[in-house]
Amino acid sequence: MHSHVPLSRREEIAARLAQGQTVEASTLSHEFKVSEDAIRRDLRTLAAEGKCRRVYGGALPPLKDERPMSAKVVQAMARTHELAATAAATVLPGELLFLDSGSATLAIVDFLRGNSSLTVATNSIDIAAMVINRGDIPLILVGGAVSAVVGACFDTAASQIVEEMNIDRCFIEAGAVSAQDGISVHNHSDAAFKRAVLRRSRKRIAVASAEVLDERAPYRVANSHEIDCLVVEKNVSTLVTDALTAAGFILMKTENSTKI
Repeated sequence: MHSHVPLSRREEIAARLAQGQTVEASTLSHEFKVSEDAIRRDLRTLAAEGKCRRVYGGALPPLKDERPMSAKVVQAMARTHELAATAAATVLPGELLFLDSGSATLAIVDFLRGNSSLTVATNSIDIAAMVINRGDIPLILVGGAVSAVVGACFDTAASQIVEEMNIDRCFIEAGAVSAQDGISVHNHSDAAFKRAVLRRSRKRIAVASAEVLDERAPYRVANSHEIDCLVVEKNVSTLVTDALTAAGFILMKTENSTKI
């Protein structure tokens, strides 16, 4: 008989993964007589501890990785830059761009072409500083109360400013993406702000790292039909991409940069 104490259940799942077993959320849900959401929470915790790799519908054992931390940081930065480069490749001359706060959207600034009559609008302090430091792209800073956690404005005042803009192309960084629940984030005000940006944008692009796929956050941002494209990493599993495509998402992998 299995214990219903979450820690004991999680330890049992971790032990199987450590033995090289693949686990499926639906199977574990039936076995431990808990919801699939409870199992997904276990898997998210184990993934954060480096004890598994999340895939659509379950998890795989962790890869042995003996690289120093500095090498891991460099690889994460490289992945972010690949997402940014792919997203930036869709930009057309003369557009008013909106860059949502996030690490990938911050990196997009490096890949924007100078002398192309672009204007960048953002609610992010870091992105604004990076654009100013470039010195060759006009900037619109959307202000309001600044969240100390993310260094960005997404209160009601910021949303009202966005509602008065005609944005050619926006880049939204996804906090979580799933076939069932679409794009979501962990902050209510951030979700409302992102929805305002999407409403006022002609082209709507979301950027998602592998870690946020097959995940769900509390506050909904958009479904698959409310964005034009979802930029994902080239090595995302086929199970994940097939599920997202079936749900209506148009995917752009980092190895393919097609203008939309």
